[in-house]
Amino acid sequence: MKLNKLHLGLSAVMTGAALTLSGCGGDNISDSDLSAAIADARTFASIEFTDTAAPSTAEKMATTYTESSAIITYTDGSTATFPLTYKKLFGTTSKVGTNANPAGQLYDQNMNPLKDDLGMPLVAETPDSNSLLKIGNKIYMVSHLEYDWIISDGSRAPSRAPMGMILTEMQQDPKTGELTAVEQAPISFSNVDGLWIPCFGSQTPWNTHLGSEEDYDMQYNPLSSSYSRTTAAVDVMSNMYFNSTKVANPYHYGYFPEVTIHEDGSTDVVKHYSMGRGTWEAGKVMPDSRTVYYGDDGTNVALFMYVADKAEDLSAGSLYAGKFTQTGAYSGNFNWIKLGHATDAEVKALADTTTFDDIFVNQAFDATTETCPTGTTRIQAGSTMNECLAVKTGMEKAAAFLESRRYAALMGATVEFNKMEGIAVNDADKKLYMAISYLDKGMKDNGLPAEMEHIKMTKINAGVTFTMPMTPGQVDDNDARIESDYVVTSLYAEDKLIGRDIATDALGNTADPDFIANTDNIFFSEKMRTLFVGEDSGTHVNNFVWAYNIDTKKLSRILTNVAGAEATGLQAVENMDGFAYIMSNSQHHGDYIGSMNPTMEAAVEATGLVDKFDGNFGYIGGMPAIK
Repeated sequence: MKLNKLHLGLSAVMTGAALTLSGCGGDNISDSDLSAAIADARTFASIEFTDTAAPSTAEKMATTYTESSAIITYTDGSTATFPLTYKKLFGTTSKVGTNANPAGQLYDQNMNPLKDDLGMPLVAETPDSNSLLKIGNKIYMVSHLEYDWIISDGSRAPSRAPMGMILTEMQQDPKTGELTAVEQAPISFSNVDGLWIPCFGSQTPWNTHLGSEEDYDMQYNPLSSSYSRTTAAVDVMSNMYFNSTKVANPYHYGYFPEVTIHEDGSTDVVKHYSMGRGTWEAGKVMPDSRTVYYGDDGTNVALFMYVADKAEDLSAGSLYAGKFTQTGAYSGNFNWIKLGHATDAEVKALADTTTFDDIFVNQAFDATTETCPTGTTRIQAGSTMNECLAVKTGMEKAAAFLESRRYAALMGATVEFNKMEGIAVNDADKKLYMAISYLDKGMKDNGLPAEMEHIKMTKINAGVTFTMPMTPGQVDDNDARIESDYVVTSLYAEDKLIGRDIATDALGNTADPDFIANTDNIFFSEKMRTLFVGEDSGTHVNNFVWAYNIDTKKLSRILTNVAGAEATGLQAVENMDGFAYIMSNSQHHGDYIGSMNPTMEAAVEATGLVDKFDGNFGYIGGMPAIK
């Protein structure tokens, strides 16, 4: 994407009236950097964000920018106003440092650049998760490349490509806090059989990166008359990633990869098989460094909880699935069903040798009588509808950890959530936040038997971010104590976190642009008392990043992305060597929604600012550390 006058560099914004103080004699301080704020001895009390107006002109709709400020209030009653800026660090087509290839380049198991069937380099334009981490004396950023479609010559079914992550070293200006990407390298996943669709991610309390595999394609659907999607994915991994040296195994994908970064830039990668397999949007580790909640993306999905045996070690633990009891229009209670306990090594050994048919008795559903044969149970889990399954004797562990969603359904857990996305935690109030991008499908009243239908909510196409209190001292379905103080016990929806569906407006929005639509990435800042929300909306023409103060209930739009682009990579960094950052990427620029006003769409295209083959890695800056 080209930059224009709407993109103000951090140093440009901070030149002039960069720091305005009020409430202390009316003094105004002007400086060319944030040094005064860093040296400020006053104690932080609270923060609020001013609103960036929703764009309505073609030039603004074609651009990623912020016009917001952060207003910090101190305990002595004084305030300071900090103008915010958006800085693009690099794009997927950029080359950083000594890396000879574009940032978005994809690689095989030997780290050779991949090409598609037509000989074109496979360069993804889909930046997703960011983890900005201080490692020793250096600052590194781990970033996901979520997906890319292979341009096929017709010899095989269309498929997504093997994906990757990149590690970027940052240089920080000591006066302004401005970050600059100075070195970059792809991260190898060859020791864990490669990587498939890494979506959102998070940072662990022990300073590692917890990634994801949003594994739609490798989820086996025995009811389908064609297995082309799974077959194509296996074919791509086998022939492109492994260079035909081995056949890919679908049970090696759909897990949480953890990346440990060392100060010299080297990395260690593991996949946590004991956390179960699904289409993981993100996993978030609670402050106890043991409990993890998952965002499970797709149709008919479950809420999972993992409790590790040891703090800061996700290689062994117990897996639980939630059972929801609805009590109000958008509220209810949770109980927890234990699916099993395992180690990474145990599940990996099962994955190496086990097939779907080894795990389940699979019978045909009688659509006339709407019944399953005796000895099997009717379930709807993921994209599969009306399966009749039973777990074969001795295969309970394989079912729990290789087919987690199906086993959860068989055990009576709630498998009706739709498009479950990001997860965030508010430790002070012991609350979890869960993004439901589209409240639809399984979450509605579908007239199913009571044992299959726990959720009966009215559709909200613009989605909801739910609040979920957590309580210690809970037990599972067998009355055994759950060894965690972070157990979700209920769910409700706050008014400002509910999307508003509207009739199509003049620009093409089908959700109110003054409220969040189709929440995706979410991140909670403890010190700011703010929930940050990034959209992946098919209902807003421009996707936004929002700041929601949980105390004042103020909702502020703080970033607007180029039309059609998804807001990704969300992370609030409260203090990185004296400065604060809100990491924010964007992907698939110019992927316009079908309801967009055709005249405005043509005007956006005519600006020449939308590069559909690029994606942004960047951040919102301009703030001192929040201490």
